[in-house]
Amino acid sequence: MVNQTSVTEFILLGVTDNKELDSFLFPVFLTIYFVNVAGNGAILRVVISDSRLHLPMYFFLGNLSCLDISFSTVTLPKMLENFLSTDKAISFMGCITQLHFFHFLGSTEAMLLAVMAFDRFVAICKPLHYSVIMNSRLCTLMAVAVWTTGFFHALMHSVMTSRLNFCASNHIHHFFCDVKPLLELACGNTELNQWLLNTVTGTIAMGPFFLTLLSYFYIIAYLFLKTRSCSMLQKALSTCASHFTVVFLFYALVLFIYIRPASGSSLDQDRVIAIMYSVVTPALNPLIYTLRNKEVKGALNRMIRKKTVP
Repeated sequence: MVNQTSVTEFILLGVTDNKELDSFLFPVFLTIYFVNVAGNGAILRVVISDSRLHLPMYFFLGNLSCLDISFSTVTLPKMLENFLSTDKAISFMGCITQLHFFHFLGSTEAMLLAVMAFDRFVAICKPLHYSVIMNSRLCTLMAVAVWTTGFFHALMHSVMTSRLNFCASNHIHHFFCDVKPLLELACGNTELNQWLLNTVTGTIAMGPFFLTLLSYFYIIAYLFLKTRSCSMLQKALSTCASHFTVVFLFYALVLFIYIRPASGSSLDQDRVIAIMYSVVTPALNPLIYTLRNKEVKGALNRMIRKKTVP
């Protein structure tokens, strides 16, 4: 890979241009990061250690918790460091590495949410065949497939972005390295990079989204035609409420950024929305699942009792 850039480092301008807010924002984001790691770490631990949760639904939930911890870790530590430092530089390779893992974990989570929707479809619409269809081999293959696809999708962006020529400003109007703000700084033709962002990333975002909606459409149609009872429909859909909430929070924010063309006026909005889906939403996910899922709450209670009761 030939590096054509004359820029050796970038300057991350951060969350806000008001430096007086940095001392206030540092403890806020540090607390959010702690909640994220503690909450998702607890879910990951109970899913692994509690045999009652050794089911496909919780296998994928464990993958989601691992993704949420890693997703925030890509951006938050550097953000927290920049709050306390006057030197907000990040090396060229550090920037490309951050971009790679951000898109790797983000695209993997988008596809994983679709897999989790398919799991709920099989569980509700084909309950007698659930254990046969969602066997451990298929679950492992689907998990490997989404992680691998996400990795190579991100590798495409990191390689193509690293080959751009950055000959002017090295100030990134963002709190982490992403494709869109880097394209704003690139010299020369970036049409291919923009096309890859809109087409490939758009497909990876919208494809799983439509598959998720299709799964829920079949679930609702099946339950309505089979039971013809609103109460039974509501009871069955309550098992999907946590996943649907997570899907809504994730896609409502991600799609808002990546379906719009890049422009200087949209960068400030992108920073705010990126904070929501890369920092806040991963911290909310464990709260959503523990509040709505009796099995997870029960497993957490059992784990706490083991720690506190001799």
